[in-house]
Formats: sequence, structure tokens, C-alpha cells
Amino acid sequence: MKKYKLSREFIIETFRYLICGMSTVIVNIATYKIFSYCYDTLIANTIAFVLSVLYAYFTNTLFVFRVRLTWKSFREFFGMRIGTIVVDNGMLLLLIWLGMNDMLAKCVVNVIIIGLNYIFSKLFIFKKK
Repeated sequence: MKKYKLSREFIIETFRYLICGMSTVIVNIATYKIFSYCYDTLIANTIAFVLSVLYAYFTNTLFVFRVRLTWKSFREFFGMRIGTIVVDNGMLLLLIWLGMNDMLAKCVVNVIIIGLNYIFSKLFIFKKK
């Protein structure tokens, strides 16, 4: 019976993460599009990254993993995301260089980043005690 409860909890948490992840992608893509009118690709992408990470921290903390907001978890969350911005910017530039439309490239990269962020969040930042 306990095994079923853990599986059910994992499924529910994963579903909540996907909902928050999709809304974070919308925040990320929308802010990228807005700032891409004024700035070059890397600057627009970096601004979108920062705004979407702030949004993601609050939604992941309060809705997905249901833990307290703390400065420590915020620093860890943002710190882990610094690694993903390197992947995000690098893959975005690579896909654009290969001829992909920037908005399509942004969507493709976001799928990969969501997976990486879930692993980092689950294993390192929001682990249950």
C-alpha cells in the first residue's frame, strides 16, 4: 500500500511540475519575444531567463514541491539555473545558426531545460527531509 502512495504522490507532483513548467515556458517565450524587439538574441534570452526563473521559483516552491520560501532555497534554485542558462543560450544560438527560426528554437530548447530543471530541483533543492 505504501508503494502505491509513493507512486501516486510522484505522479501528482510530476503533473504539478508540468503545469508550472508549461506556464514558465509561456512566461519565458513571451518575455523573450517582447525583449527581442529591443535587444539582440542573447540579451533578450537572458532577460527572459531571469524573469522566468523568478516565476518558476515561486511556483515550484509553493505549488509543486510545497515547501517554505527561504533565501537559502532561492539562492540554490537560482544557482542551479545559472548552469541551465549556459545550455539555454548555447543551444538557442546553435539552432539559430543551423537555420531554425528563433521562436521554434526557443521552444525546442525549453523542452530540454524543463527536464534538466526538474532533475536539479527534485534531487538538490526541494528534496524532502
